Amino acid sequence: MTDHDHSLVFQEGDQELQRFRDMFAQSQSFSALLQGPEHRFVMVNPAYLQLIGHRDVIGLTVREAVPEVESQGFLELLDSVFSSGKPFVGKDVKIVFRRAADGSEDTRRVDFVYQPIRGASGEVTSIFVQGSDVTERHATEEALRVSEGRLRELNADLERRVIERAQARSLTWQLSPDLLGALNSKGYFETSNPAWQTVLGWSEAEVASMSIFELLHPDDVEHTRAGFELTLVGQPAIRFANRYRCKDGSYRWISWVGIQEDNFVYCTGRDITAERAAEAELLVTQEALRQAQKIEAIGQLTGGIAHDFNNLLTGILGSLDLVRRRIVAHKFDDVAVLMNAASNSAKSAAALTHRLLAFARRQSLDSRPNNLNRLIAGMEDLLKRTLGEHIELQCVLAADLWTALTDANQIESAVLNLAINARDAMPTGGQLTIETKNVQLDEAYVSLHEEVRPGDYVAIIVSDTGVGMSPEVLAKAVDPFFTTKPPGEGTGLGLSGIYGFAKQSRGHLRICSELGAGTTVKLYLPRVLQSAVDLAVMSKTPPRGQGETILVVEDDTTVRLVIIDSLKDLGYKILGASDARDAISLLCTSQHIDLLISDVVLPHVNGRKLAQTARSLRANLKVLFVSGYAENATVGGDFLDPGMDMLTKPFTFDALAAKVHAMIKSS
Repeated sequence: MTDHDHSLVFQEGDQELQRFRDMFAQSQSFSALLQGPEHRFVMVNPAYLQLIGHRDVIGLTVREAVPEVESQGFLELLDSVFSSGKPFVGKDVKIVFRRAADGSEDTRRVDFVYQPIRGASGEVTSIFVQGSDVTERHATEEALRVSEGRLRELNADLERRVIERAQARSLTWQLSPDLLGALNSKGYFETSNPAWQTVLGWSEAEVASMSIFELLHPDDVEHTRAGFELTLVGQPAIRFANRYRCKDGSYRWISWVGIQEDNFVYCTGRDITAERAAEAELLVTQEALRQAQKIEAIGQLTGGIAHDFNNLLTGILGSLDLVRRRIVAHKFDDVAVLMNAASNSAKSAAALTHRLLAFARRQSLDSRPNNLNRLIAGMEDLLKRTLGEHIELQCVLAADLWTALTDANQIESAVLNLAINARDAMPTGGQLTIETKNVQLDEAYVSLHEEVRPGDYVAIIVSDTGVGMSPEVLAKAVDPFFTTKPPGEGTGLGLSGIYGFAKQSRGHLRICSELGAGTTVKLYLPRVLQSAVDLAVMSKTPPRGQGETILVVEDDTTVRLVIIDSLKDLGYKILGASDARDAISLLCTSQHIDLLISDVVLPHVNGRKLAQTARSLRANLKVLFVSGYAENATVGGDFLDPGMDMLTKPFTFDALAAKVHAMIKSS
């Protein structure tokens, strides 16, 4: 394989990977990709081959291709990175290569990174090696340190004014690759060494004739001026980087060290242009790797969605097809069973959609002041039946519990999901404890956790005595479609949905677990000072209307037909519209309307703007939004005005009946 072939492991036609391949081959930084625990070379660039002495390495392990590095500890370091999954950064590391031609040794100094690359399931599959040969820089720095030491010894007893002329005569002054000079308080270099001409092209006379602010890149003038003023009052400048204009019009990055004494700032400037370029290349490479990992994550997500939805759709379509065949054959014995099967599959699909939206923090939440003690107490019988007799349930509900701002249905779903997870983690029995507590999260706590604010929270703490999780499993516990359960027994969306719900509710989720020591999940929800709302009591018989008039606005024909027919069956008079324009025409008439039901996402004018227009025409009109997903409707409290409410799609006939009846009868 030639130097031009080293990146052909990528699939042809992938533009992102093609750009990565071209960048990899052309990079001045040495790069290599090592695959598997044996660290086999699958890709190297020309810079890497130059470093190791132009060997044929593709397909060989590091031990086979570069055997001399084993005794220097590099194989042990690679094994550590592969097993731990933690990257390693080496700075100014000495490495000795043995040249095959004559057996001579070549000692190099390198800066490098060993970056582990994980596969779709999270395990380390490869190590990406990238770095720079800094041998020459190391030698230059060493020479400069020796020269500067000699200069300090020579100048120990001399006045600073004499130093300027002594520098001009010294070998260090003449040969230093770094820019040296004495800068006066007006920003002019009164002395400059020959490196100015070597690096930037300016002679000593030209340097002295121009202020540093004339030589600077325009974008660097202000921050350099501020740094220069600090140096003049005695604050040293250490590694102060800016761009200086070359005589040919280009710019180079210079890193300065400046110390003020006797009204002069004595400066040393090192050209770091190549280092800056290498850093930029590394950032591009890392971004390309992140994009590749993102594509893998999207593939995992879409694959999981497709698998689960295809199973559910098969159940729905298959059941309905069998119902159709039974009706044609006038066989009605098992029609009810088939309809229930289709309905159950549809409900499972709806639950899967809610979990996906919860993970993405895009579900429509009906956030209200809620008493979590009352919610959990109301679930106790359901939880006991779900857990079974071999698991003991204990509820420890705090007295004087604060009121939490949250969606009651989502809380019940979250607690039930956590209980089911705990049950599965205790196959031989155990104890599940559900606790409520008032919690204050301070600045010290939130500084250690992302996306949580300090303040008062109400916590639900679910603890089990089950098998627990390893650190590797715990790290991926809230990833979508990650599950340790066998195929068909878990979607991998339970914890990820709860995590998304917590974050969307402006709360926090924390999971603590150890193998053999059980798991504790803490769900924190923000405190609210209002009193909790009463729990709605669902009647066994859907409440009926008394001939009230309802305007239904829905652009989907099937959904509109279902809502209209359902409400007519309940005894309401219905006006229908497919978009906001038709609805506004009806609102402008003298027709009495008791309630507006509108989808949030509509063509031309969305449901929220329609509601505003409707209330400008009919000030006290009540509005019920129905939403499957809407960017600005994800938290009801931020979206709804008084006299408005929300019903999340898909909904049942009974849920629609109860919500409409409650709104019409409310004062």
